[in-house]
Amino acid sequence: MGSFPVLTTLLLVVLSSIVVDARHQYNVAHQQGEVDPHYTNVRTGGLSTFTFPKYNTKINFQRNSFFVDIVNNTSKGRVLELASIQSGDLWKSADVLVFDSWHWWLHSGRKQAWDLVHDGDTYVKDMDRLVLYEKALTTWAKWVNTDVDPKKTKVFFQGVSPDHTNGSDWNEPKANTCVGQTEPLLGVKKYPGGPHPAEQILEKVLKQVTKSVNLLDITYLSQLRKDAHPSVYGHGGHHDLDCTHWCLAGVPDVWNQLLYTSLVQD
Repeated sequence: MGSFPVLTTLLLVVLSSIVVDARHQYNVAHQQGEVDPHYTNVRTGGLSTFTFPKYNTKINFQRNSFFVDIVNNTSKGRVLELASIQSGDLWKSADVLVFDSWHWWLHSGRKQAWDLVHDGDTYVKDMDRLVLYEKALTTWAKWVNTDVDPKKTKVFFQGVSPDHTNGSDWNEPKANTCVGQTEPLLGVKKYPGGPHPAEQILEKVLKQVTKSVNLLDITYLSQLRKDAHPSVYGHGGHHDLDCTHWCLAGVPDVWNQLLYTSLVQD
């Protein structure tokens, strides 16, 4: 995988067995008075760098949820700049890039990361999140077309991770959420709730990309797993249900296998 790939969390999970083995070796070496760790982890701002000297490999995990920039403006506050993507300067040196975004576009209220949106010549408080997602992805697509060298860098995009908050989506209208779901949705060829709208936007924008981007198409298989969320056993119990994140071990392990297979088959 080489030097300085920017990854989502899932690839770090793929490497968990290596990390566990490295941690064990480091502990043994530390007990024996040796000072050569098998890996290091350094965090600077929103960037975590995992270094594996034995494999001449560095893995960067950058928490850049929207790809485009959020700029602190003294008069306007936090501004989401839909046409600016300065993080791309870091991405250019990667051998492997893995992108993921949709989940964070849904945050609102105190969890919202911006105060204003800069779109063309206008500033607005907010707009439809699917529209924002498409505009940001379009900026990202332009960056890929301009700045990615496919001879050097392999690009992946993880598809949209669905939630299960409306039982009508899986033909169970009395189920308002994922609470009490104990089995996957079986015996269907299509998800009753239809394609995820954010996934449709992602596929639309990917058609604008002239360079090779590998879509990790995890949406449909994850839609079938209404039973796989933390539910009331997450962080807030019945007062704060979690039908968005996933239990581990669980669905993300399948995503990991898809990514791993794509990497080793190349």
